[in-house]
This record gives sequence, C-alpha cells and structure tokens, in this order.
Amino acid sequence: MSTHRTDADVVIIGAGFSGSLLALALRRRGRSVLIVERGRHPRFAIGESSTPLANLLIEELATTYDLPRLAPLSKWGTWRRAYPDLPVGLKRGFTFFHHTPDREFDDDRAHANQLMVAASPHDDIADTHWYRPTFDAFLAREAQDAGADLLDQSDVTAVRFEGETVALDIARGGAASTITTRFLVDASGPRGAMHRLLGLPDRPTRWLPPTEAVYSHFEGVERWDDAVRLESGAPYPADDAALHQVFPGGWIWILRFGNGITSAGAALTEPLARALKAEHGEAGWMRLLEWLPSVQRQFAGARPTVPFVHARRIAYRTDVMAGERWAMLPSAAGVIDPLLSTGFPLTLLGVCRLADLLERTWTGRGRDAAVEQYAEQAQRELDTTERLVAALYASMGDFDLFKRIARVYFAAASYSEAARRLGRAHLAPGFLLCDHPVFGPASRAIAEVALMRPADRARANLCDQIDRTIEPFDVAGLGDQRRRDWYPVLAEDLIDGRSKLDATTGEIDALLHRCGFSIARQIAN
Repeated sequence: MSTHRTDADVVIIGAGFSGSLLALALRRRGRSVLIVERGRHPRFAIGESSTPLANLLIEELATTYDLPRLAPLSKWGTWRRAYPDLPVGLKRGFTFFHHTPDREFDDDRAHANQLMVAASPHDDIADTHWYRPTFDAFLAREAQDAGADLLDQSDVTAVRFEGETVALDIARGGAASTITTRFLVDASGPRGAMHRLLGLPDRPTRWLPPTEAVYSHFEGVERWDDAVRLESGAPYPADDAALHQVFPGGWIWILRFGNGITSAGAALTEPLARALKAEHGEAGWMRLLEWLPSVQRQFAGARPTVPFVHARRIAYRTDVMAGERWAMLPSAAGVIDPLLSTGFPLTLLGVCRLADLLERTWTGRGRDAAVEQYAEQAQRELDTTERLVAALYASMGDFDLFKRIARVYFAAASYSEAARRLGRAHLAPGFLLCDHPVFGPASRAIAEVALMRPADRARANLCDQIDRTIEPFDVAGLGDQRRRDWYPVLAEDLIDGRSKLDATTGEIDALLHRCGFSIARQIAN
C-alpha cells in the first residue's frame, strides 16, 4: 500500500557527515529538510582524515549558520574538551615514508626516504581524524535536533521530475511512499542514488591509473616510531598524523583514533593489486605486508576489528552531477584517491556552496544557472585533484620527484588557507588554486610532464619548474632545503611571506593570535 506526502523543501539522500551538515545549514535558513538514508547509524565508513582547509570550512559553517555545537569539531583540542566521549584522532600533519620492496626501511640524515609536513604548531589546534561510525551518527542527531526529518533504512526506488517538483518513490520496511520536494541533493557517495536512478555512466579517469583498495580497522597497531629507528627532532611524532607508507605501485594509510582503533588500508595500482590478489581481502593484505618487512613488523600484533573490504575501483567520476532541481555533492560526483586527504575539503566546499546557492537563488532560472556553475566548478576541482594525484602515482618509484610534486599541493593548500583566514579568498580562487591565472596553468603543466615519467634533463627541468611555480605562493618554508624535507609550522614563514598575501606584519600577527598559534593550552585528557 502506498502513501503520499509532500512537505519537504529539500530532500537530501544520504545521512553521512555531508548530508547532515547541509541539512543543519538549511534548517538555520528556515527550509524544511528530509534526509533519506539507506542504512542506519552507527555504520562503518572510511574517508577519515581532515585538513586545515576542511577545518576552516567547518568554522565558516558554524559562524555563517550559527551552529555553535559544530565549531569545536574544527580543532583537536576543542573537540576533546567539548565532546570527550566522541572519538577523534590527532593529525599534526602529513607523514610519508618510502619503501623499497623486500627491504627493511632505511634512511639517511638527508631524509631521502621521508617527507613530513606539519599542519599545526602544537596539538591543541591540530587537525583531526574522524571516527566515522560515531562522527556521522553525531551529526545526523544534530540535524534531527535542528528539525530535519530522517528516514533511515529507506531505499529510493525511483525519481521523477514533475512540474516544479521532484517526486521520489521510497521503500521502507515493506511499505512504499512518495515524497515530493522543490530541490533534491544527492549526498549518498560514489555510484550512489542519482547515479543509479538516472542510469548515469561512469566517466573514465583521464590521468589516474586504475587503482584498487583493501582496508579494515585494527587494534594493536604498533607505532611506526617504535617499529623502526627514526632520527630525533622531527616537527611532530610521525604517527600523530596521516601516516603514508609509499612504495612503487601504491601506498598504505595509517590513521590513529583516540579509542584504540587504527584505520589502515592500501591503495594499489591494478597490476600490483592483481599480483597480490587484493580481491582476497585479508590474505591480499598479508601478502602486501610480506613485501614490506618494516611495515609487516608494525602490524605484527594488529587484529582487524571489522571484516576486510576490497574495493575493485577507488576512483569514480561522472560527467553529470546536476540538473534542474537537483545536484550532487562532490563526494557523489567523484572520488579520486585518499592520498592527499582531498575528499573532505572538496565535499565541504560543496556543502558551503550549495547551502549558499539555495539561500540566494531558491527558484527559477537564476537557481538553474547557479547550479550549473556549481557543477562546472566542482568538476574543475576534481580534475585538478585527479591530475595531481596521478602525477604522484607516476612518481612513486622516484621519491625525490614525488616529494617535489607533493610540495605543489602543500604550497597551494597552505597559501589558500592563509588567504582565506585573512579575508582575502580572492587571492586563492578554486581548490588548490586551480582557477589562479598563474598557479593553475603551471600546476597543470607540472602534472602533465610528471605523468610522462621524465628522466635526465627533462626531469631536472621539471624540478626547476616546480621550484619556480611554488616560490611566489610559498608561505610555509617549502623552498628551504636546509629543512631536509621536515617542515614545521613556523610563524616566521608566514611573516616572511606576508607580501605574497598582500598583508602587513600586524595582520599576520592578528591571524596567528586568532588561530591560537602561540597560545599554550592544557589538553583535556
């Protein structure tokens, strides 16, 4: 038997963090919101590592939409004090170690096989790893408390565009219903609801090779700095970060949460995944560890807490991510690779833009044009991310070049964050400066050359090109070779780079004070 209901200004498919955040913003603007969720919280999910830009976007959402309970989630210290029962991991930066297969990890004083880039000067204002089962459930409850309706364990079986509304047929617990809405948002993730309902084809990746993943959550993972001998004096403890173990053909992520759980998994190019039989899940993971003896020692006492997952394809793109009266969030339109933790900021940019768009242009041609521009912007940013990540994959066998290309990302990310915090977002247009008239074309050219795996003179020219591209935007000391690929967060780097941001010393000092840069706080335990 079917029932009919018509009372949602906006329907959001998917009750992950992005759908709930968008619902919170829309409720603050008086829109009625219904979230339709296929599963039920809490649920296992990966995609767990935040970045400075992701945290800044959470701050902006909290301020713009008067969401004070959201603001503490933007920093590790404030999160721990406000929500001590909500598990969170400490992320001080990005840690990379390079491995030669079948050999113990080894390094020298020049850190030839290391790259450590800090994102904060101390723990209190550090980034975070989100333990998604509880984090997503927390935000879904917040959305409900704000007045959004949530239908979980519900499947959207059909979508129809009727006049000025969108009609969705819903199956839930053996009953059927139809919901109509003025605007539909797909926040259901890759190959999600609208991809299925509209029969949208996958768009082949243009630059990134086919990759697979095998992953789980673990207990008992040894700290890397206990498993191997590392030189002292690093900008932060190697494990208090997004830890990347890089090798030709792939990499392993290791993310620690405060509840004793560690998220770990491998992203592998197709030939290596086939050689390791990654489709066997745990057995494929164990074969990979045998190939990497130092990492194998790190996981010697580890125990999976959930069954291993094998993802036959990591990357996903679709050419169509919006239409009249509907739009996808970037996470539903494209997933590239977790190598640079780009998923959160891309998705949060989409949440901010869609919330603003639906406030400014609720109906008519203005909204349709804005939705089209929104989709075009998101696709450009996904292209930028794919191109850069593909260049890093192409360089995994040449770690010195890998590190240089990675600095393109860190230069763009740190410059963009600083410009945004100074109220000068116009200086950093597009994700990773993709719309900047100088940096955008230069970074695309760098990636294109790197994809050809240059050698000899061509490789040397590429390294010079990278250094020249970064310098005008480097506000993080990335060009200082004396740091031997260890990059702390230092106030003097931002002060020295103030002219690149059209800022005065006083403005930089005020920014550092606002961010809690030099304020020592007692961390709640």
